[in-house]
Amino acid sequence: MLRESSYLESELIQTRHLGKKPRILQKIVPYILRYPRSLTFSFLSVFVASLTVLGFGVGLRHFVDYGFSESSSFGLTGSLIALFTIVLMMALASYGRLYWVSQLSERVIADLRKDIFSNLLKQDLSFFETTSLGEIQSRLTTDTTLLQIVLGASVSIALRNILIISGGLVMLTLTSSFLTGISTVIIPLVLIPILVYGKKVQKYSRLAQHKTADVSARLEETFGAIRTVLAFCREPYMNHLFSTQVENTYQASLKRVEARARLTALVMILVFGGIGAILWYGGHSVLQGHMTPGQLSAFLFYAAAVAGAAGSLSEIYGDVLRAAGGAERIFEFLDLETTLKAPVKVQTLSFPRQGHLQFLNVSFSYPLRPHHPVLKEVSFEVFKGETVALIGPSGVGKTTIFNLIMRFYDPLKGNIFFDGIPLENLELSTLRHEIGLVPQDPVLFSTTFLENIRFGDLGASDENVKKAAQAAYADEFIEILPHGYDTPLGEKGISLSGGQRQRIAIARAILKNPSILLLDEATSALDTESEQKVQKALNSLKHDRTTLIIAHRHSTITKADRVIVFDQGKITAMGSPDTLSLPLWHERKKIKV
Repeated sequence: MLRESSYLESELIQTRHLGKKPRILQKIVPYILRYPRSLTFSFLSVFVASLTVLGFGVGLRHFVDYGFSESSSFGLTGSLIALFTIVLMMALASYGRLYWVSQLSERVIADLRKDIFSNLLKQDLSFFETTSLGEIQSRLTTDTTLLQIVLGASVSIALRNILIISGGLVMLTLTSSFLTGISTVIIPLVLIPILVYGKKVQKYSRLAQHKTADVSARLEETFGAIRTVLAFCREPYMNHLFSTQVENTYQASLKRVEARARLTALVMILVFGGIGAILWYGGHSVLQGHMTPGQLSAFLFYAAAVAGAAGSLSEIYGDVLRAAGGAERIFEFLDLETTLKAPVKVQTLSFPRQGHLQFLNVSFSYPLRPHHPVLKEVSFEVFKGETVALIGPSGVGKTTIFNLIMRFYDPLKGNIFFDGIPLENLELSTLRHEIGLVPQDPVLFSTTFLENIRFGDLGASDENVKKAAQAAYADEFIEILPHGYDTPLGEKGISLSGGQRQRIAIARAILKNPSILLLDEATSALDTESEQKVQKALNSLKHDRTTLIIAHRHSTITKADRVIVFDQGKITAMGSPDTLSLPLWHERKKIKV
């Protein structure tokens, strides 16, 4: 089934994990304060840059009033040198502003991405069931990049413009108090449309970000299942779905662009209309001798600087609101809380591990299907060194048993014990370190064979990795490759057969050397010859370890010490393979073998 809109999914996540929307400033300021040196130099650079802009007006006044006067000792050359000095200081300050502010923003975004990624790794599986990979990628890349642009450029420009407006108003007052009064009337007229359209821009920006995430999700889903798409000749259908979502994204973005365009146009009309009025009145004042040409030039410069800064603020405000929508999405991920709580009282496993498992009246429903129980009052026990096969039709809770043992979820009722200790009293890393999982469809990474197997034990030597591969009979096809163990597997090991991927996963579990083995029909993808080889490796690996197998093959079931039969979330039979004969199973129609 195709995934629904990631926008709806994210709302579900927010409702389930978050109490209210994050306050962006409260979240971002602590990251900025981590780097006081960069923050100090950034502020100083912005301050000096603003000061030099205002100083240029003073230089312009002297240049007009005295630069062309023969009686002035300062003269044209001196005025020009003074202006050039101010411009040079402005350039150096602008360099400092760009460098320090950009450096600070890059550092903050890097820290944010690391913290978000770390927090995502702590989430339970229900989060990843309700959130598409495209949504996660969008928030970690597109949204953070947007925030980085705002922090690295817009915020510093906004601060500079605020300083220019403040200082410019002071200089305007000193130059002509009456003209300044006219100018102050313009500023509220500029702020009103900013406030009116600001919320619309933020609303449309957030919607556009969600639609962009939908596009990313569709890309990931389509190309992740490209073989299925091609096999069913569904290229036109997937193209239609993608085109529809791209068009939806365009329409959402168009609304944001339209709101920003209206805001900018209105501000420009008000700003430059006001400048025209000031120029008309100032011109009359010069003609009447109430002002010097230099004063009018300086006033016009300051008025233009203040008006330009105010107009720029309206655009920057639009950028900030757009980033605010993305920032909310970013900090939603940062604020996610996992339903798997840390132990209140941590207990430690004794050494050597016994590998003893016990389920006691365990009931469970998946978060997306809370009213459809998968397990109902399930109780059983598995002892050290015992191999137990879990059998039954699809959907009766066999894989759920594995998920609960790994503590991907917690049971709704009942308890699970490992060596007599409740799972919730063990550190997750401690518990999962003791478990080796071999899924039916193993996941491989696009790195080398060596690194894929070493994933079971990152500290293992190359020699131990190769021994694990030999034990899983994976060395037979690895050694014949041109680069041997250093050969890259390609994206998700797509170049390998199902049996080869299975043996890599088994080698990984062998290298981990766990106390408990969870085998989800680990030999299902192998041919008869490969199955016999891997079965020998598994028999050696299972020695003195607790092993649970989700089984359908007769050859796997008969090698188990005990068999537990599941049906409709309950245990319907339990015993040795000899006790539960195949004819009896077929009569009951409980399982498929």
